[in-house]
Amino acid sequence: MHIVIIAGGVGSRLWPVSRETNPKPFIRMEDGRSLLQKTCLRAVATGSVESLTTVTNRDLFFRTEDEYRELALSVPLHYLLEPFGRNTAPAVCAAGLELQARYGDDALMLVLPADHLVTDEDAFVRAVARASAAAANGRLVTFGIPPSRAETAFGYIQVPEGSDLSGSHVLEVERFVEKPDREQAEQYLAGGRHLWNAGMFCFRAGTLLEELNRHAPALLQAVTAALEAAGRSEGEGHSVTRLAPESFGAVEDDSIDYALMEKSSRVSVVPCDPGWSDIGSWQAMAGLVEPDAAGNRVVGQAELEDCRDTYVRSPHRLVAAVGVEDLVIVDTADALLVARKEHSEDVKKIVQRLKANGGELHHHHVTVHRPWGTYTVLEEGERFKMKRIEVKPGASLSLQMHHHRSEHWVVVRGTARVVNGESEHLLRTDESTYIAAGHQHRLENPGILPLVMVEVQSGEYLGEDDIVRLDDSYGRS
Repeated sequence: MHIVIIAGGVGSRLWPVSRETNPKPFIRMEDGRSLLQKTCLRAVATGSVESLTTVTNRDLFFRTEDEYRELALSVPLHYLLEPFGRNTAPAVCAAGLELQARYGDDALMLVLPADHLVTDEDAFVRAVARASAAAANGRLVTFGIPPSRAETAFGYIQVPEGSDLSGSHVLEVERFVEKPDREQAEQYLAGGRHLWNAGMFCFRAGTLLEELNRHAPALLQAVTAALEAAGRSEGEGHSVTRLAPESFGAVEDDSIDYALMEKSSRVSVVPCDPGWSDIGSWQAMAGLVEPDAAGNRVVGQAELEDCRDTYVRSPHRLVAAVGVEDLVIVDTADALLVARKEHSEDVKKIVQRLKANGGELHHHHVTVHRPWGTYTVLEEGERFKMKRIEVKPGASLSLQMHHHRSEHWVVVRGTARVVNGESEHLLRTDESTYIAAGHQHRLENPGILPLVMVEVQSGEYLGEDDIVRLDDSYGRS
């Protein structure tokens, strides 16, 4: 089995916790694992995994590496890095072409979204076993969830009348159905012929590419050209393929469902009930938390008085609520969301407005992840900004300079190696240095523990784009 994980998103459905630089796959659940990590572990648990390919945005590559590093994986890791999103069809096609080139037509692909949750791993493993057997015989296999309610937010898969939805058989697919209205969803629930489309797939690389050539030849041709123009690097136990923006921009934006699954005559479905959720809204996220006697669900710190059916997520500070019901309250360091549960999916409209207004709240948190570690904005005002900077052991920032700002660095914990103009020296805890505007400089952590320091910026312009990278270990311009 070759696992393919699709890890991307724009961070709109679970804002303000998710952002463009922190989309849903990177959200940590109550057990401390991110959805990406849980997807990876679930996939590896299927057994006999020969490789793991992750398709993600190039700006999320180092975050993804950090997530996998925590899991200490022993399988070969392949990364396909997109310069921008083009939906699932190009992602799956590119993974299929890469796996075919490396492992041949018979490479069995299990394609999983990185932002779904499965709570019954045993049921998932059994479903994958049935799917892989059908896929080895030339079928394009998808996974269907028996509906438990009349859901209008999911697409559906229709199977022949009288089909057994218990999961003991692989079924033929009659057709895919778009997200229905309420009346249609209730009919699907009562009729016993429809499954929720879980967006997970299993097929041979050869079968996938044959069917794409038959039903979406332009897509296959464009993705092939993009891979031919891609930059590549190989390391011990991993490979990285960076798709070039110019060539990838010619690839059509389409989902694998529309481009292929709805057109092919070789599609089967495995009914399964592995405790699946796509966590597509805060109302869905709330459903994962055990309620109290009044139906309230709390993650973090909250004091509720005369409240009913309210979800509160506030891991860092106390939220107090009095006399409210049917609310979603989500608090982060720089944004607070309050919404009626039934309108929680409309948070996407807020994100669209924030993006249109040109701010940063849709893009990143006050804590921003970089390949070398993180920085957190502590305070900023006219002509100054204060940051907490944490550098991973052995990591370094780029050799850089700023035109419009100077910086003071104070080491709080660890040891820093600093390049400041023509000099290089070590700074230990409670020592500091001053970087004048226009001076080239670099910060490095030579130790085995994280380096923590406070940076105070001063100047007429403090934007993150006032940076000239002279040398960078991470390939950034």
